[in-house]
Amino acid sequence: MLRTPSLEPVSLNVGGTVYTTNGETLSRFPDSMLGAMIRGQLPSSRDPAGNLFIDRDGKTFRHILNYLRSSHLDLPEDYKEMSLLRREADFYQIQPLLRDLSDRGHNLGNALLQCNILSHTQTLHFTLKEGPLNYALSTCPVTTYQAQVFCTCPSVLAVLRERLVLSPDPSSGADSSPPPPPPRHRLQLEWTPTADDLPAAEYSRHGFRRLLTRPEGRELPDARSLVEEVLGLALSRGFRLDYASPLPSDVLGCTALRFVRY
Repeated sequence: MLRTPSLEPVSLNVGGTVYTTNGETLSRFPDSMLGAMIRGQLPSSRDPAGNLFIDRDGKTFRHILNYLRSSHLDLPEDYKEMSLLRREADFYQIQPLLRDLSDRGHNLGNALLQCNILSHTQTLHFTLKEGPLNYALSTCPVTTYQAQVFCTCPSVLAVLRERLVLSPDPSSGADSSPPPPPPRHRLQLEWTPTADDLPAAEYSRHGFRRLLTRPEGRELPDARSLVEEVLGLALSRGFRLDYASPLPSDVLGCTALRFVRY
């Protein structure tokens, strides 16, 4: 019988090193070996203490687990075990990590990454029911953001697509056709953060969608939070900031950014 991944703690003994996480993190990529193991599709063994046992390199599993938690590959600058990490990623069959590692090494390759963000604020008018026959007119400002991210390195955009996800479209029905495949070099996002003064029914009625991070499910409340995600990914993949506008001294507040990698 297949098991449903949960947030309950799970302890693993990987080559003698014990890690604690949860089933949802381990099944972050369902097609991976860890995802299949947690769902009961692969046999597993336990050590005398009851921990799930995996006979692989325990030290390297730290980077595997951190990637499952954040979808970011954060390695020390002097990391010298890339070949071992690639073998471990291949063993666990974590395809996004394997793609990330393909850009690593001595030659990351030249690449360009651009991010442009537009915003539009509008005031919504709606009625609130305050009693059986009592209705009051209310207003609430909401801001919609549109972001376009372009990158000549498809694997970088693949990581960003894994990291950022829009909430379900309330206007789409259950029988709607599947979306077309995303552009190889471009990612477009449009989202409207929730507002405390806007009822959930009004938010859905207007077809607004939230922008969330995976796997945490954290809502990005503004453009700064998106820039922070893009900046962190760019720096971790060997890019440097080449241009920022309108105020380079406040990078997170910029709406146009360009990163380059040589």
